[in-house]
Amino acid sequence: MIQSFTRRPVLGLVLAGFAALLIGAAPSAQAPIVLAAASLQESLTAAADAWAKAGHPRPVISFAASSTLARQVEAGAPGDLFASADEDWMDALAAKALLATGTRADLVGNRLVVVEPGGRHSAIPAGGVRLARILSAGPLAMADPDSVPAGKYGKTALEKLGAWTAVAPKVARAENVRAALALVERGAAPFGIVYLTDAKASSKVRVAGVFPPTSHPPILYPIARLARSTNPEAEGFRRFLLSPRGRAIFARFGFTAPGRQR
Repeated sequence: MIQSFTRRPVLGLVLAGFAALLIGAAPSAQAPIVLAAASLQESLTAAADAWAKAGHPRPVISFAASSTLARQVEAGAPGDLFASADEDWMDALAAKALLATGTRADLVGNRLVVVEPGGRHSAIPAGGVRLARILSAGPLAMADPDSVPAGKYGKTALEKLGAWTAVAPKVARAENVRAALALVERGAAPFGIVYLTDAKASSKVRVAGVFPPTSHPPILYPIARLARSTNPEAEGFRRFLLSPRGRAIFARFGFTAPGRQR
């Protein structure tokens, strides 16, 4: 049951954006480039700051939907590390031999929640007809359920709880989970499905319900070094993120540490 809880971009433009990113990264030519899921924004930024304070070049981080980033890697965009919000997009790169052998590991875990604008106090039912009626009353903000991890997890959960058929026509598809969160923050959607860490990062929304873990696959964020990376700092930063100190940073932002290596 859902528990109450209080408290295809155009390739040319994508590559041009990366060129601008690299220009902005000068003069530190050794700074590794990290392609990371949008939901890692605050935590990975904090980790990059900690790494820089230890005397390393500060990593340059590009945040976007995992699907967008994986397609960029496939298209040849520059990058050293990839942190995905699900295993599917990492699997897709592995299948094309785009990951450095032996560097893939599960970085963190997360929870899936329903959020609403702050100041409201909705009671989210356990599932079925009542859940479908509430979430389909107005636009439901979600990352694209056809490709973006948060949206895929959300669709699976709603299917499991018997609400997807009624809700699907009312879904406001966003390019990533933070864009979905922004719709709720602005009041453009009465409810949204995001990760718990996204909800914690915003003072403008409240968590109205938490999806049971059994309603969707485990939310795991794998990280790997890209096969074409030659930056010596990349592997060091990857290992730092997986270290106890790195995991403590993610835990501070509400992530869990699965600790499973492969």
